[in-house]
Amino acid sequence: MPLVTMPKLSDTMLEGTLVKWRKKAGDNIEVGDILAEVETDKATMEMESFDEGKLTELYVEEGGIIKVGDKIALILAEGETAEAAPVAKAAPAAEKPKAAAPAAKTPVAPAPRAAAPAATGRVKASPLARKIAASRGVNLSTIAGTGPAGRIVKKDVESAPVGGGGAAVSAAPAIRAARGIAGEEKSIALTGMRKTIAERLLASKTQIPHFYLSVSMDGGPLMALRKELNAMAEKDGSQKLTVNDFILLAAARAAAEVPKINAAYDGDAIIEYADVNLAVAVAIEDGLITPVIKKANTLTLREISTQMKELAAKARGKKLKPEEYQGGTITLSSLGAYGIDSFLPIINPPQSFILGIGAITKQPVVTEHDQIAIGHRMVISASGDHRVVDGAVAAEYMNALRRLVEKPALLLL
Repeated sequence: MPLVTMPKLSDTMLEGTLVKWRKKAGDNIEVGDILAEVETDKATMEMESFDEGKLTELYVEEGGIIKVGDKIALILAEGETAEAAPVAKAAPAAEKPKAAAPAAKTPVAPAPRAAAPAATGRVKASPLARKIAASRGVNLSTIAGTGPAGRIVKKDVESAPVGGGGAAVSAAPAIRAARGIAGEEKSIALTGMRKTIAERLLASKTQIPHFYLSVSMDGGPLMALRKELNAMAEKDGSQKLTVNDFILLAAARAAAEVPKINAAYDGDAIIEYADVNLAVAVAIEDGLITPVIKKANTLTLREISTQMKELAAKARGKKLKPEEYQGGTITLSSLGAYGIDSFLPIINPPQSFILGIGAITKQPVVTEHDQIAIGHRMVISASGDHRVVDGAVAAEYMNALRRLVEKPALLLL
């Protein structure tokens, strides 16, 4: 009697939202069939079956929030009979219009959640819990303690969302004050992905000491080489290269040359990674996700181009596997296709370095003969974690990157 439970679909996932059932009670299930779409803290993913039989019970309604490991369905093989199985607990999702009727055969009562401590009176918390809360930016007044007499202890703070809701509370009066003067309004419930983006970037911007560098580069040689290679690709029917393909490989090769940039802060140590795993920001309907090109510095230009296109297609089709968006060591975010000349991205923790890639534009430039000519320029900016990376090291990396961008033939070696 295989019980289907909520799988752990990302390294930080504690719960998931069952967005949509793709099968209904009574359907015959084969191994590999897609049972449902599940929204994790990072993406909406398809959940496939590892068993075969008849889908007999659905314990969770569409929109239900289920903890990892909780039961969500029952599949019976031929000849098996259902035994009394405990119903999975599901917290109610934010209210929104739903066209579909509840898929569950057995109604599910929402799991009770602990109430936040009273607003009046001193918050009861252990000294260690207070210290952890301060370092993570967690508002203790939003946490229900599980210690004696409701005391907040270490595990309560560690399991609380970063930021603890303090920013939202302080912003609420201003938001309410704007109502009625800014036209019609609508409330859009945050998805799990949007909440995670908000929490992680708030933690990054408030807890990581960012510093920034920007370098203007000559994009002319890259554009010329790309045009030549794509003309050859058109003749033999192979895949064309994008500007980002060159930048991705250049970024990875430069990181291999300056390994101190490919590192992370670990409290009392700095972890310097052996492989350059490029996390590349891909915009999707619900926000963005960063699929990872593993060991990017060891790939050829064609290989990195092929992998990036495959990962981007999977990301937009919600088919990424956890191992395909975990383990990044440096992130690249490109807004050049949107006409953005330059921008300063926020670090993607636990990484310590991120690149912002701008558009290649035609601009007047001064040649080596002190003449004005039309050239192709692009700005690449970087944000670094000053606990890990010093300005001189970041500058060394940016110069290595510029050399590869301005002499792209080196990427073919």
